[in-house]
Amino acid sequence: MQRLLIVVNRAAGTTDDGSLEAALTVLRSGADVTVAATANAEELARAVAGRGDRRLVIVGGDGSVHAAVTALNTAGGLDAEDPVGIIPLGTGNDLGQALGLPLDPSESAAVVLTGTPRRLDVVRDDVGGVVVNAVHGGAGARAGAQAARFKDRLGAAAYPLGAVIAGVSTAGWNLRVEVDGRVVEHEAAGWAADGTTRVLMVAVCNGPTIGGATPLAPDAVVDDGLVDVVVSTATGPLARAAFAAALPRGEHVERDDVLVVRGLEVAVTGGPVDLVADGELEEDVNSRTWWVQRHAWSVLVPR
Repeated sequence: MQRLLIVVNRAAGTTDDGSLEAALTVLRSGADVTVAATANAEELARAVAGRGDRRLVIVGGDGSVHAAVTALNTAGGLDAEDPVGIIPLGTGNDLGQALGLPLDPSESAAVVLTGTPRRLDVVRDDVGGVVVNAVHGGAGARAGAQAARFKDRLGAAAYPLGAVIAGVSTAGWNLRVEVDGRVVEHEAAGWAADGTTRVLMVAVCNGPTIGGATPLAPDAVVDDGLVDVVVSTATGPLARAAFAAALPRGEHVERDDVLVVRGLEVAVTGGPVDLVADGELEEDVNSRTWWVQRHAWSVLVPR
């Protein structure tokens, strides 16, 4: 019989008791289940490090997955040969949706018992962090902060609202963005993110969507060994509003003030600028480098 450790972050997302119990009922029908309801990073780290031979199953959205993968990485257990399960009961669930995981708790629990492993990339940074879905700087981070104000009342609808508010309330940042050692440059439009051009936002995307299925990097693939880097210079008032309006439909990538570049390593300098990695806010960052580690971990997905 399978042995599972179910980790639940009681402070995150929309993980209600009814949905959790529905998932646990299915899991207990086919596995030996232990539940760890953690309240902070320290409790989560202890639970993950002490799981023994139990398979890790993460209950929650992208923030919960980020926290659990960070704990797994710290414990030295990030291993593509030892797949984890995800029951996507958070607000956004962007990684889960990219993997085709059911949003119904009973159905996603069944995938944990019967699914097949899919190897995924992870994005590492130069301060020891890991990103499973996406990290944003500039307006993306401001959008997350704005969305947090409405999350309890609006759920996933808070994310596009936050994007609109951020899109019309910022003048941008002087950021230098390099992908694989080359400055991001839109030759046809005549601009470059070289530190002299104001940038509305920059995003490093492993997955295609953020904030509850907003298609920030529509063509990103979670296991191809590359990140999609989205840079926008839509800093004028009308341009900001147009960018924000186009973003929920994925039409922003067609604009002359937006460029998507694919690569292995990304360096951003300038600012300081706020960052949001898988929903986790970090303020006043002056420089950061990210790189892709291909197929660093794996998740059980539908057969």
